Amino acid sequence: MEDEIMTLEEVAQYLKLKPQTIYTWVQNDKIPAVKLGKEWRFKKSLIDKWFNSHFSEKFKDIIE
Repeated sequence: MEDEIMTLEEVAQYLKLKPQTIYTWVQNDKIPAVKLGKEWRFKKSLIDKWFNSHFSEKFKDIIE
């Protein structure tokens, strides 16, 4: 499901990172997220686009 809403822990698991890393990135506006009450939420489709944007230019043609 492309527009799945994910928790911070789910994003960390998806990207194979520690939740603290994701939390730090959120605090520094380095990853797209929205705060709902006290909880952070992420849209999977935006996480995928964000992730793909970090590949160097030479790989752009195989990502699209």
